[in-house]
Amino acid sequence: MNLLFDFVADKETKTIYVTREFAAGIDLVWDAFTKAEILEKWVAPKSLKLSIKEMDFREGGRWLYAMVSGDNILGYSLAEFISINPKNSFTTRNSFADENGNSLNNQFSITTNNFKEEGWKTTVYIEKKFDDLVLLEKMATLGFKEGSAAGYANLDEYFLSITNNK
Repeated sequence: MNLLFDFVADKETKTIYVTREFAAGIDLVWDAFTKAEILEKWVAPKSLKLSIKEMDFREGGRWLYAMVSGDNILGYSLAEFISINPKNSFTTRNSFADENGNSLNNQFSITTNNFKEEGWKTTVYIEKKFDDLVLLEKMATLGFKEGSAAGYANLDEYFLSITNNK
């Protein structure tokens, strides 16, 4: 099954646009993007592990997590929930952080995730607008596109595993 994965880095607008289809209904896809116990199963590429220190999915809440390789923490990221429209969209303010969620620099992005169910699939439209072109370019050199693709492949596997177990 070919599921759409479109990734565009627009330097002029300092925005990354991602469109990804999933072979699952809106309820499953929404939960996969908003529940800690599911996020831990798919966000990190297989060579890494996602370690969630804090997850408070509500407007004004935060998601503090780290990417881990073996016993080494590669770095923390913080997503602060700005707005949530259940099973439709949510927006976060994102930054690299220390283990307590304090920003490591004053660079950030605003990410809006929109969800649309059509028949047997749900499409997620992600717009990640950076405050600084340098941060967008840093994300590109850190393998954001490749890491996203690997994570979405993990999510495809997760959806298959839960539908095959029913």
